[in-house]
Amino acid sequence: MLGNAELIGRIAVGAVLGGVIGYERDRHRRPVGLRTHLIVAMAAATFMVISSQFVYWQHYGKDDLVEVDTERIAASVVSAVGFLAGGAILRTGVSVQGLTTAAGLWLVTAIGMCAGAGMFVASAAVTFMGIVALTVLRRFEDKDDHLLRRRVSVVLGEDGHDIAAVAESLKKLGARVSDVEYEKRMDDDKKHIVATLDVQFPDAIGVPQLIEAIETVPGVRRILVQHHG
Repeated sequence: MLGNAELIGRIAVGAVLGGVIGYERDRHRRPVGLRTHLIVAMAAATFMVISSQFVYWQHYGKDDLVEVDTERIAASVVSAVGFLAGGAILRTGVSVQGLTTAAGLWLVTAIGMCAGAGMFVASAAVTFMGIVALTVLRRFEDKDDHLLRRRVSVVLGEDGHDIAAVAESLKKLGARVSDVEYEKRMDDDKKHIVATLDVQFPDAIGVPQLIEAIETVPGVRRILVQHHG
């Protein structure tokens, strides 16, 4: 039976190691970052500590007819984290984003369980290998951390240009339009066009310059810029 200090120490180690992975995700501007990874690893370590130690804290006697399967709690954690990781996966058109983040959540769950089991060296080694996979191996993939991704919605009046003029103004700025959703509405006998564009542009440009470029197109009535990807 472990004491309170040892139990808390295991949970703390799991939380810190999970936070290391989360910090790397934050640096690359991923929606699931430091706090989420830290909490997931801390929860996994807590469940692992409960799974391995809760029997001793119940003070069962040797003559008590109690049968306990201590592995079920740990096994349930592995299944449950799949639902959490699934929420980090986004589909945009034919592309899928968030798979690495989901895998990271799965990884910190394993790290937390490893630390909760008292295998500190193994958990630290896995954390190191995870950082290598997320940072060093990233250089071999087609990733560009200097690009911002935004979803831009534009409303054009019937007296204005078409959406091609908006796309052209963005290209002149140095942005790239990857997808366009196009809709024409007729309200109160007035026609207007609603277009939603997925835009990628260098972070040196910034959102204000993006809006200014769109405002130069005649007939623009409304602009909405949202985070995307």
